[in-house]
Amino acid sequence: MRQKRAKSYRKQMLVYHHNFKFREPYQVLVDDKIVCDTHKASFDLVKGLQRTLQAEVKPMITQCCIQAIYDTKDQDAIDLAKTFERRRCNHPPKEAKPPLECLESVVSVNGVNKHRYVVASQDLEIRNTLRKVPGVPMVFMNRSVMVMEPLSRSSEKLSRYQEKQKLFKGLNDPSLAGKPAPEKVSEENAPAPGSKKRKGPKGPNPLSMKKKKENDTPDEAKNKVKSDPTTTTTTTTTTATETITNGSTSRRRKRSHKSASSRQREIGDEQSDGETSQEKK
Repeated sequence: MRQKRAKSYRKQMLVYHHNFKFREPYQVLVDDKIVCDTHKASFDLVKGLQRTLQAEVKPMITQCCIQAIYDTKDQDAIDLAKTFERRRCNHPPKEAKPPLECLESVVSVNGVNKHRYVVASQDLEIRNTLRKVPGVPMVFMNRSVMVMEPLSRSSEKLSRYQEKQKLFKGLNDPSLAGKPAPEKVSEENAPAPGSKKRKGPKGPNPLSMKKKKENDTPDEAKNKVKSDPTTTTTTTTTTATETITNGSTSRRRKRSHKSASSRQREIGDEQSDGETSQEKK
């Protein structure tokens, strides 16, 4: 396979991988015509699918398609089809339906490729009907080369829609543009206790906060001292040690706080004593 073609196939499978949730190994549904054509051309179908999809594959075939191969009476093609995994189509073998109806009923479940099948078919009518179902990769043989079809219109529309949903999801949702913010839930309309709590800022940890100091009244302090004899013994020992270490305590001068009237009297007496002493001289 050429490098340019392999690169385009890789891009297509990435679209199916991200937008339609395809996973390896890919489940490939083959029809009766591609099995017969690859066997006649001595082409290895499984290896060709692996090279085209660039991943591990799991080839599968329905009971109706095997019944169509039985009608050709090509024993080598029948043996090759028996090596593939059987996909139940819920159609009885005696009342086998044509491959077109069978593959359409298996692939399109309510208009969606629910089981994520890759379809390998040589029938143009099958490929035209399955192009209407979004998310169905299709592979066919062109002479001796296996080719994968580009994205169909339905698949391309759905992939673009999903990409837009990813872009405008959440805060960038255009449906919420211009609308006011939702109001806070009141206490009456609060959620039930079993429901999940909304995350947000919380208050401080009460264990890490400092406790307030209580200002005791003098009566309460006396009662505490009386109730705790150990505190009295400790205070007496501390005072005794202070007296021993300091020796004789230094006496401080006591200041007398005199009033203004007594000070004026003293000043007047001093002036009178000075006048009498001058008269005697």
